[in-house]
Amino acid sequence: MSRIAVVLFNLGGPDGPASVKPFLRNLFSDPAIVRAPSLVRLPLARLIASAREKSAIANYAIMGGGSTIVGETLEQAKALRALLQARRPDDDVRVFIAMRYWAPRAREAAAAVRAFKPHEIVLAPLYPQYSTTTTASSMAEWREHYPEECREICCWFVNPGLIEAHASLIEKTWREAGSPKVRLLFSAHGLPERISESGDPYRWQIEQTCAAIGARLSAGWDWTLCFQSRVGPMKWIGPATSDAIKAAARDGVGVIIDPVAFVSEHVETLVELDHDYEKLARSLGVETYLRVPAVGVTPSFIAGLGDAVERALSRRGAHPDGRACRAEASGCGRRRVEGT
Repeated sequence: MSRIAVVLFNLGGPDGPASVKPFLRNLFSDPAIVRAPSLVRLPLARLIASAREKSAIANYAIMGGGSTIVGETLEQAKALRALLQARRPDDDVRVFIAMRYWAPRAREAAAAVRAFKPHEIVLAPLYPQYSTTTTASSMAEWREHYPEECREICCWFVNPGLIEAHASLIEKTWREAGSPKVRLLFSAHGLPERISESGDPYRWQIEQTCAAIGARLSAGWDWTLCFQSRVGPMKWIGPATSDAIKAAARDGVGVIIDPVAFVSEHVETLVELDHDYEKLARSLGVETYLRVPAVGVTPSFIAGLGDAVERALSRRGAHPDGRACRAEASGCGRRRVEGT
């Protein structure tokens, strides 16, 4: 019997109003997010956290007072473990979770993995598309607490299970609404343009995910990619989701929004998409506004994640599951790990 540890990574979120400010401080203290020397970054993080605390608490109040992301990730971990244990009855498979900016952090997850004493460890970021601001940051924190060799899935942006889950949820949501005339908006978390242009592969990988989902859908879908969650005065990659909604209004079509870069429900979906953007759409006269659920524990998604984990067991180091980055993507996960 082999003991196999799988670690799922995500950003995390505050578990109540009192943790909102320290969560934001952790977020904006990360050098992958605010790329400035610590003497500038840390005071700035405290300033931003104080400035955004009140509005963030109001947003989380809509969700019941705290983030849902840890609970959803625990459900995904439970489903993944059940799948892998059924596939590998002779092995002992455990799935752990590590949140980047709030509990349980990498330190806690690493201690739990050490106590398990696994023969193999697979690191599986729940960011299908790799970015230096998400996967790279989570992996850097993990290595601080667990420097021993692990098998890492650096990205899995065209994983068949992921693509199938998105496509099936899009068509199910559309059919249940009566198959109205709509434009499909793939809404992804945004990224500052300067980071995207520095070799970060995120935008290109998002584009490949959308193209794969579009090809999986039945014929005739009108779709476009857009980006949400912009913060600060710097220029971000576009088009913005708000602008895509305005364009749909001008064209006289409804919208159905798929949170293409998110695998669980949290503030960007439950507040930004379900409240802020729906309010915008209604104010512009958009008659149909539909939002596709995050893939969550959809069986095809969990199966695809399980496939990626099992493929990773045959490799060493960091590798994409499926298609690799373009040669010019200097920020890609595998190159960062290998130092090439």
